Amino acid sequence: MASNLCLSCVLLLLVSLLRPALGEPQRTTASQRRSARAPAAKVRLAGSFSRQPHEGRVEVLHNNTWGTVCDDEVDIKLANVVCRELGFHAGITWAHSAKYGEGEGPIWMDNVRCDGTEKSLKDCKHNGWGVNDCKHSEDLGVVCTSERRLDQSTSRGHTTLRANGSPAPQWQGVVATRRHPGYGYHGNAHSFEIPRMYRHYYPVNSKVRIEEVRLRPILMATKKKTLNTEGVVEVKHAGRWRQVCDLGWSLNSSRVVCGMLGFPEATQHNVKMYKKIWDTKVVDPSTRLSLMTKKKGFWVEKVNCLGSENSLSECQAQLSIPRSPVPCKNGRHAVVKCVPGPQFARISSGRPQAPHPVVPVRLKAGPRLGEGRVEVLRDGKWGTIVDHLWDRPAASVVCRELGFGTAKDALQGAFFGQGTGPIHMNTVQCMGTERSILDCYYQEVQPWTFKHSQDAGVRCNVPKTGTEHTVRLAGGRVPSEGRVEVLMEVGGRKRWGSVCSENWGINEAMVVCRQLGFGFAASAHQETWYWSGDPNAADVLLSGTHCVGTELSIQQCRRNNHVHCPRGGGTKSAGVTCSDTAPDLVLDAQLVQETAYLEDRPLHLLTCANEENCLSSSAARMNWPYGHRRLLRFSSRIMNLGKSDFRPKATRESWTWHQCHRHYHSIEVFTHYDLLTLNGTRVAEGHKASFCLEDTHCPDGVQKRFSCYNMGDQGISVGCWDTYRHDIDCQWIDVTDVRPGDYIFQVEVNPSMDMAESDFMNNVMRCRCKYDGHRAYMYGCHAGDAYSAETEDLFEHQGQITNNFV
Repeated sequence: MASNLCLSCVLLLLVSLLRPALGEPQRTTASQRRSARAPAAKVRLAGSFSRQPHEGRVEVLHNNTWGTVCDDEVDIKLANVVCRELGFHAGITWAHSAKYGEGEGPIWMDNVRCDGTEKSLKDCKHNGWGVNDCKHSEDLGVVCTSERRLDQSTSRGHTTLRANGSPAPQWQGVVATRRHPGYGYHGNAHSFEIPRMYRHYYPVNSKVRIEEVRLRPILMATKKKTLNTEGVVEVKHAGRWRQVCDLGWSLNSSRVVCGMLGFPEATQHNVKMYKKIWDTKVVDPSTRLSLMTKKKGFWVEKVNCLGSENSLSECQAQLSIPRSPVPCKNGRHAVVKCVPGPQFARISSGRPQAPHPVVPVRLKAGPRLGEGRVEVLRDGKWGTIVDHLWDRPAASVVCRELGFGTAKDALQGAFFGQGTGPIHMNTVQCMGTERSILDCYYQEVQPWTFKHSQDAGVRCNVPKTGTEHTVRLAGGRVPSEGRVEVLMEVGGRKRWGSVCSENWGINEAMVVCRQLGFGFAASAHQETWYWSGDPNAADVLLSGTHCVGTELSIQQCRRNNHVHCPRGGGTKSAGVTCSDTAPDLVLDAQLVQETAYLEDRPLHLLTCANEENCLSSSAARMNWPYGHRRLLRFSSRIMNLGKSDFRPKATRESWTWHQCHRHYHSIEVFTHYDLLTLNGTRVAEGHKASFCLEDTHCPDGVQKRFSCYNMGDQGISVGCWDTYRHDIDCQWIDVTDVRPGDYIFQVEVNPSMDMAESDFMNNVMRCRCKYDGHRAYMYGCHAGDAYSAETEDLFEHQGQITNNFV
């Protein structure tokens, strides 16, 4: 009975406690009412299957309705904006094709373009709310970093926090999965191991903001060298140069310093020798070092680097400890010894420049040393890299592999112009310690899935060689043009003088412009009477100059041992005009291969062609107008993939009128068409003697500006091409006298290099040609620098090569 009574009491107590919650409306406090009126979330991550909290389908709230975002034209900048809006550090990648399931409702945004600085996704540019041509099978997803920003616990009301500080389930999202820790997904939904540097992101909270770094040579042997590779580390902080304490300093930190100075690696210095110098000078109160050891403001302490950083500013460091009576107690100044890249190793010795390192990566179309479009060699073919997730750690691996330091910039969007041929790599992710870019994680690229408008580029740190102080331009209207004057050693002393303009061409001008840091050469001048040089530099000190184009200075080019210049100096000295941009002409190899055929053409239809010397010499011995010539005809499309318009060298007043074709020709010899034996002997030729350049076709959004007719302006605009159809005069090789056999068909654009380009190596196109006496077969057409030397050898001698189309 007593137990039943106790049970009844408990039930009555529970009912009384529950009654207010069930039967009466709860009163809300003022703070609760304010919270209810707080703005609702404008973006969220969703998904229709098991996913991690920091990844998912992107959904946006518009007109009180949740909708999705289409994956067209998306890049990492959009992912960064979404992730930061949700309170995360940044985006790791984005996912296309509804990887997180198809959403419901409207597709609110399409063709979203963010510059990365927006506070919210709604601030990015797009077609307009609800304006799209997408299906939910194209819904966009993103993957964010797992850590939240430390400067905020919530993201403007977009994240709900639980009592323990962790996000509520509907907003969570980590990169690593519970089943497979350390693994994540990229845009194609294939799993990959996330590099350690991406699993835990901790921003460096160093109070030291290092602006620059330099090495002060101590040893007499290092002071005499042109290239400074060894010395005491000094860093610039808050506008002042300071010493660095070696306590905690490691070879990893030295590697970072060397990378900033343009060197790929660091090595251990002679510790005993530097300790002896330190101990000797620090006890002498009159030395600079003794005074500096007592000044706290001059010391940076406890520098800790992993070795993969691009700059010392990314490492942990602090200023000298205020409470310490002696800065850098029991320590010395940090010393670094760098290893120069092979192309810089001989600068101090005075010997000829060493060859560039033979590695499976190269830079193309860069205006200055250490910059350009990145191309990698795989399976004997050179190809480009997609700029998706392209960053400085990956760019630094490329730079070090090429003998430079770390990367200053990782450039996207075909910054140095579009490449040709295959695209080898996508979503490249590096730790920063890899020996080669091919050692990094990357995704294979399926043919035709990306365009060369997304080619990645780099700008590397290069060592200060001092060569820019041994050449100058005089008399120009702007610093980037003028008469070339060089500093040479004559009779045991150095003096300034001019350069003989005999055989002075675009290659020599390119070396001078790059040496001065002015970019490409736009023109090589053989007369400079319109520029007044320094009267003290009127004597010719350099003649017979011949450059390959890759030299670091004009003094490294081949030249006469004794000055010989029949033209004389003064007003006929060499000059240059430099430019930041240049055109880049590339021939469409695929079109040549597809359009080649033989034609037996009657002589009476070849009168104009004969006037232009487009036939073999045996045509002159024929009984005109009877008989015919056998012609190997083809179409050619010459594209300008550079960053500036291609213009003829000759001015309009000197163009030649051709009565047969009824238009002006602005270039006398623009291409060479040759048929060669497998050992390189020319058996037939038919260069188009002169050309009229115009924009035959331009992509959407680009206006045609050059036209041949009515004495119009001539040239090829950026992104446009000039097409010469197979059925026009001189678009052939005269093979009347050629015997059946295997040959190499070769087309060279701008063969004399009269007009400047950012890359001359891709001006040649080659095909294998089989002629059986009745038909001609073209195969294996490719640009001249598209393959490795070994693969090109197979092409010439065995024909074992596949197509590598533009």
